Amino acid sequence: MIHEVDEALRRLVREKALRGRDVEVAFDAPTKDWAARRNAPTVNVYLYDIREDIRRRQRGLLNEYDVAGDVTARHLPPRHIKLSYLVTAWTQRPEDEHRVLSDLLLGLLRYESVPAEVLTGSLAEFGLPVPMTVALPPPEDRAFADVWTALGGELKPSLDVVVSAPIETGRAYPAGPRAKAGMELGVGDDRVAHNVAPDDERHVGGQRRVAMTRAHRRRPS
Repeated sequence: MIHEVDEALRRLVREKALRGRDVEVAFDAPTKDWAARRNAPTVNVYLYDIREDIRRRQRGLLNEYDVAGDVTARHLPPRHIKLSYLVTAWTQRPEDEHRVLSDLLLGLLRYESVPAEVLTGSLAEFGLPVPMTVALPPPEDRAFADVWTALGGELKPSLDVVVSAPIETGRAYPAGPRAKAGMELGVGDDRVAHNVAPDDERHVGGQRRVAMTRAHRRRPS
């Protein structure tokens, strides 16, 4: 799933935001060594955080049907995983970097979710929206300066792009065949506890009935 989100963002940046501009898209960690090897204008899309989107978790089970319309299995709903990307522009001049960032910001803000036409693989098969946020404030438990410190590089202006992608858990439960009759209830007879002879017991229609003895059938004179 993660590689499919990577590919969707690559296409989104190239085809939608930058509209075919001659800029490379890289997913490498933007360290000092990487920056020193770079020799062309580049947009770096660095995945720095992965966690579940708890707000989108659903309860219950989803039915899976066959061609006849019968339920064959029940699945847990897909989970949504938040993938957080640090998006930066790398050129020879800060002015050019700012221009690229401006185009990225305007291009990505057009969408509240990743466009369906750039989705591939399981993301396209799900047919579910893939929500995306751009340039929102970071959560309280982390700051972008901490990310740059961990990378060992200098702080650069960046866009925080968060994609909430659905993923199949793989947990399914088989379903039994369709019921062919309604429910039937039987009523037990308490005379079983009084040592009624087996020969006097009959099973009629799935219910136990005790045959009446001759004494019970004889009418009083």
